[in-house]
Amino acid sequence: MNEIFTLVKVTALAGMVGTGLGGVLSGLFKKDSVKTVSLLLSFAGGVMVSIVCFDLIQSAIEKAHIFWVCLGIITGVSVVYLLNLFIDNHTNFEVRHIGKHHPQTADNLDEIIHSNHLSVHLKRHDTKIALLGAGIIMACAIALHNLPEGMTIGASFANTHGVMEGSALVLAILIGIHNIPEGMAIAVPLINGGIRRRYAILITALSGFPTIIGALIGYWVGDIGPLGLAMSLSFASGAMLYVVFGEILPQSILMYRSKSPTFFVILGILAGLMIIHF
Repeated sequence: MNEIFTLVKVTALAGMVGTGLGGVLSGLFKKDSVKTVSLLLSFAGGVMVSIVCFDLIQSAIEKAHIFWVCLGIITGVSVVYLLNLFIDNHTNFEVRHIGKHHPQTADNLDEIIHSNHLSVHLKRHDTKIALLGAGIIMACAIALHNLPEGMTIGASFANTHGVMEGSALVLAILIGIHNIPEGMAIAVPLINGGIRRRYAILITALSGFPTIIGALIGYWVGDIGPLGLAMSLSFASGAMLYVVFGEILPQSILMYRSKSPTFFVILGILAGLMIIHF
């Protein structure tokens, strides 16, 4: 029980405090701060690539045959992709500018977590039921990003036999840092959509809660045995790879069309390597 409490406490700090801090910082930026958020997201994406490729997958390979690791990665990618596709197909018609010629990935700050759909309902003064539905959709979109992050912490925690040290602690710190720009990505469009800053910051902090659920799932599966741990690590890796390469990086490049996001991704990868092997 003490192990679970420690895991929940550390994950809450990484998830809810990290995103909440991003929400607070978002109040310091103006509406035209997309360049700043783009570069922060690029850097965070690079950090997560380091975690996945140079820590999680390597640990998974040590626990099981490469076939099972690849299967877990493919499953993680497929699950998150299909859930994202389901949400997009059931919500994109609500936003006027999103049609068949729209890019297949988010091209604005608010699309990655579907806060633009909530803004549409707010402007139309729709019923509370419609607003609730839009809020649920937004929560699901956020959860798709935060669940695999939590799973990485939980699986690494199981890998260190319930001791918050080594890669598990590094992951928690890195994900907490990564969640700061992600929190900004959530709060900025909410504030720009007309929601009061204090409520936007509260929503942003609460959006980190799925990280805790993911951590518990990752720990439970990883605690089954070596194969379970390898599958937990590889599934979380696949899910994170899709989130980074399918959502975060394309969005950051479309937000700021220059070479700068590329350099910040590389800096993030190097920063992740240095922290992991420090």
